[in-house]
Amino acid sequence: MALAPLIAYAHVRKSFANGHDAERVTAVDDVSLDIAAGEFLAIVGASGSGKSTLLRLANRLLAPDSGRVMVEGEDVRDVDPVRLRRCMGYVFQSGGLFPHMRVADNIAVTPRLLGWPAAEIAARVDELLELVRLDRSLHRDRLPHELSGGQQQRVGVARALAARPRIMLMDEPFGALDPLTRDTLGDEYRALHRRLALTTVMVTHDMTAALLLADRIAVMRAGRVVAQGQPAELSNNNEPYVAELLRTPRRQAERLNALLAGASAG
Repeated sequence: MALAPLIAYAHVRKSFANGHDAERVTAVDDVSLDIAAGEFLAIVGASGSGKSTLLRLANRLLAPDSGRVMVEGEDVRDVDPVRLRRCMGYVFQSGGLFPHMRVADNIAVTPRLLGWPAAEIAARVDELLELVRLDRSLHRDRLPHELSGGQQQRVGVARALAARPRIMLMDEPFGALDPLTRDTLGDEYRALHRRLALTTVMVTHDMTAALLLADRIAVMRAGRVVAQGQPAELSNNNEPYVAELLRTPRRQAERLNALLAGASAG
């Protein structure tokens, strides 16, 4: 018998007032999507396609207008939102660190709220700094503004992992970083995902990152999931919008191969 999904969206809709008149803008339009335990799912699409809204419905930062969102078999509307969010990691594009708090205190936020003993929190902070490859003697007591963008994002990942969540929600986690740092952190997070047996849902507009990191990709357009599947399956999809999203990484790969071939021939 197939296992129940860890996260399940069933006919979910979400709209917002547009601020100009009585009409509402539909951000998520009748989306049904299952995410299995241990899966790395990327949700891709253009800006305004509903990706981030869909992500925030999972931890009740937003509530659906209709439909159901289930996490670990429970309707999220029946779960205390604070308890729900503390059992999920959440990583923002900019890291979202508290600027007045040192690295160790940023990482320790959720364990402190959960009432962990001080010694256990200190040990967990050191463990996580090692996990995200930051030297604790150099970084533990720094403030966020003293860190590079990549270091801030590593701390953001460490903070999201602090309470040992099973689920990680990531909203454009590497989008603001330079290409080299983005690639390195993406690969390192993928290794953490496997090592810690996480379930990861990553929102991104970067199709190349989605193809390289995710087990499966869901493509959103105008609030709807128009395609989903493993990277190889998407390459055979007949939906024009999917082909358009795939065209850029393919074109980049072809140009790079041509340039490298020319350089080696020379």
